[in-house]
Amino acid sequence: MEIAKLGEFGLIDRLTKDVKPNNPSTKYGVGDDCAVLHYPDSEVLVTTDMLMEGVHFDLTYITLQHLGYKSAMVNISDIFAMNGTPRQMTVSLALSKRFSVEDVELFYEGLRAACNKWGVDIVGGDTTSSYTGLAISITCIGEARKEDIVYRNGAKETDLVCVSGDLGAAYMGLQLLEREKSVYYQMVEEAKKKGKPVPDFQPDFAGKEYLLQRQLKAEARGDIIQKLREAGIRPTAMMDISDGLSSELMHICKQSQVGCRIFEKQLPIDYQTAVMAEELNMNVTTCALNGGEDYELLFTVPIGDHEKIQQIEDVKLIGHITNKSLGHVLVTRDDQEFELKAQGWQPL
Repeated sequence: MEIAKLGEFGLIDRLTKDVKPNNPSTKYGVGDDCAVLHYPDSEVLVTTDMLMEGVHFDLTYITLQHLGYKSAMVNISDIFAMNGTPRQMTVSLALSKRFSVEDVELFYEGLRAACNKWGVDIVGGDTTSSYTGLAISITCIGEARKEDIVYRNGAKETDLVCVSGDLGAAYMGLQLLEREKSVYYQMVEEAKKKGKPVPDFQPDFAGKEYLLQRQLKAEARGDIIQKLREAGIRPTAMMDISDGLSSELMHICKQSQVGCRIFEKQLPIDYQTAVMAEELNMNVTTCALNGGEDYELLFTVPIGDHEKIQQIEDVKLIGHITNKSLGHVLVTRDDQEFELKAQGWQPL
């Protein structure tokens, strides 16, 4: 069905007819000029992300359902990175005529799956036309007690530097997808030159399923936030890793006015990531430091929490905070020292 047949409000009604608020702070959701939210005893957290077709995603290899899921998760991740709890979300889309009503429903199916996982209410948004493809703008709203909020500027000397999960897998997944896309387009060009039909193409993803999952189905690490709370640990500084570990760590160091010392041998790297890096003749440490889109949590904790941190599954201690004068150092496996540089994703 063409979107024009429903119109803007018809499309909104169709996408949100089953959306029911679940959070007490959601007083009124979709259906009026504004949503109405109420937070009497906590601070309100707000984050916004814009995703552009051709810049942040490629519909050649990501389904609209996965795109909806990922679009929601990257915003939810920002709320967790402040040690908050996500509650509401607004969703705005700019759509070209090549998208049908069913396409947008698939996007919303993924979006709602992500929101349902973390109990987030969809409370509004906007739709408009686009001449250049798909544009997505999402705002996530959360809450946290004032004393619980964790900023980027709280890291102190001797604090431990920790990271959840593993690093570089999402970037390797992207490289894998780009490689297979290139192979397919070369096949198409060769077929055109010979005047023959394009043969069936089956991308070579065998043994690389984890890498694809990390790239196409991002997960916000609310489970780690819960584990930290249960262990009685409040990070001193925290960020989620969207642009690469090195870039995020430099943000924390700059805003906290400190240095850091990170150990290569401590970086958590999945086996599939290492194999893919070798296959592409890439340095796996560089991929882990600069790849981006991992959406793991990077955080610092007081040295007194060392024993507690070691007992939390899926959290790895990778270094410690130093005096600003000592700089930002990466210690290699053979004990050489190099200046850590922010070489992750640059949006502009």
